[in-house]
Amino acid sequence: MGKIFGELKNVTWPTGKQLRRDTGVVIMTIIIFAVFLGVVDELVTVAFNWYLGL
Repeated sequence: MGKIFGELKNVTWPTGKQLRRDTGVVIMTIIIFAVFLGVVDELVTVAFNWYLGL
């Protein structure tokens, strides 16, 4: 158990500013990816419905 705590002392923890920035990047990436998937889904739905209507 002592070795674990010794290793944790060697970890470089992010500052609050770095943590907020990185969290913002993750959230923005998720939003962009969700919008992209929503657009692709809508396009595929329209194309599929058009094909079925032929």
